[in-house]
Amino acid sequence: MVTEHIDVLVIGAGQAGIAMSEHLGRNGISYLVLERNRIAERWRSCRWDSLVANGPAWHDRFPGMEFSGHGPDSFVPKEEVADYLKAYAEKIGANIRCGVTVRHVQRNQGRPGFKVETSNGLFDAEYVVVATGAFQNPVIPTLVPETEGLTQLHSNAYRNPAQLPEGAVLVVGSGSSGVQIADELLRAGRRVYLSVGPHDRPPRRYRGRDFCWWLGVLNKWDAEAPPTTDHVTIAVSGANGGETIDFRRLAAQGMTLLGRTEACQDGMLSFASDLASNLAKGDRNYLSLLEEADAYVVRNGLDLPEEPEAKIIPPDPECVTTPIRALNLKEAGISTIIWATGFVSDYNWLKLDCFNENGTPKHQRGVSAEPGLYFLGLPWQSRRGSSFIWGVWHDAKFIADHIIKQRGYLAYQGMALPEMAD
Repeated sequence: MVTEHIDVLVIGAGQAGIAMSEHLGRNGISYLVLERNRIAERWRSCRWDSLVANGPAWHDRFPGMEFSGHGPDSFVPKEEVADYLKAYAEKIGANIRCGVTVRHVQRNQGRPGFKVETSNGLFDAEYVVVATGAFQNPVIPTLVPETEGLTQLHSNAYRNPAQLPEGAVLVVGSGSSGVQIADELLRAGRRVYLSVGPHDRPPRRYRGRDFCWWLGVLNKWDAEAPPTTDHVTIAVSGANGGETIDFRRLAAQGMTLLGRTEACQDGMLSFASDLASNLAKGDRNYLSLLEEADAYVVRNGLDLPEEPEAKIIPPDPECVTTPIRALNLKEAGISTIIWATGFVSDYNWLKLDCFNENGTPKHQRGVSAEPGLYFLGLPWQSRRGSSFIWGVWHDAKFIADHIIKQRGYLAYQGMALPEMAD
């Protein structure tokens, strides 16, 4: 089998792979991006129909191109985000080969680089950049057994309310995906239960500025995650023109809030007693950002209108003051459970010793513990903004610079040795 040689092989043609393409191409480095599907496929086929970007168009983009046909403060639909990424790849002349599945990556023996086995043949690469992100396999807890008449699916398989059988819906997870899906189902006239765990709850807008702007000027996008930081979901939405997530408002509109889903036995679901505390922690996160924003306005003398009503927290609804600790699925009429419970990575095809005990990559800002191997598109890879379109662009530049430095060292031939006298 013929082996194709390449300086840098990038795996994945989503936002990370495209950003990597730009920086490698800009520096004249020979590279190839392999993608098993289409460019930005996950935006097209692994999202629900009504999804829009969680950040406004002026913010969630690459530096080199704006979204066409959208105002700067609009939230772009998912298909148009995918179109944007494809158009950007064409704009920079990205060297992408679609329809190629990477099966194995292993280190060469006795020489630098990697042997990469794919559905389209073998590759020999000096460097490999894994740009597949961290969201490969959806997590569906095994709490609820498969029973007749009960549909269980992950949020990545949800498309729209009409897809689901008639009956009430339980959504498990209070991050962006869970709360947006629950809200859409409620607006469609469904009876909705939402299991709420710990979360951050930033304001969508405050004093005339989007929360993306506030996190930027307050330097929170560049916050580095300490190694022991647990992932906390963020309840924020660009749906319906962008709105602050307010769980109490959803309850007032008919949604039933529950604590974290803990167990299931004989058709009875049990829930933790943490609903009120989870909401209170979310409120504290929300109010603390407002306080920091107010202080920033005063310190910098900005003319931004005050918004005192934003600090009013409404009273707890009955489902919070008298929480449901157990729920009979059949009696509640629940026909569907949507698990908005995140994803886990799948790196089984990387036959390399570069992972922690829990299967996560060992890296520093994407530079792997395995020399010559890099990761790109991971949450908190270098900072809070790493998994966003603009954030991954900056991380890609760091990796490209690192590759350039390594190539410079390897190009050094050493000092000429003096000739020995006879």
